[in-house]
Amino acid sequence: QVQLVESGGGLVQAGGSLRLSCAASGSIFSIVSVRWYRQAPGKQRELVAGITSSGTTNYGDSVKGRFTISRDNAKNTVYLQMNSLKPEDTAVYYCNAMTLWGQGTQVTVSS
Repeated sequence: QVQLVESGGGLVQAGGSLRLSCAASGSIFSIVSVRWYRQAPGKQRELVAGITSSGTTNYGDSVKGRFTISRDNAKNTVYLQMNSLKPEDTAVYYCNAMTLWGQGTQVTVSS
């Protein structure tokens, strides 16, 4: 069974950057769309960014111009480059493809 594993989270100061990775155990990213979601304490899970199999991307309004999603099909990995981080970006970030979800990676942005 294919699994998704996120990595790259951590603690960063406001204005800093992090790059999250989502690695799949099988070769699925070349044929499916992949999305990053996040969930902060007490809030609903929200879509951060998505990328289709053809490379078309979309972003949530709150991260447009700051975050970039990309994929490396050869490595079965999708990335989320996060720049100009804000305290309100603090959340657990999840990778999703079809019905598969990763375990999440914590991102904490200090002010």
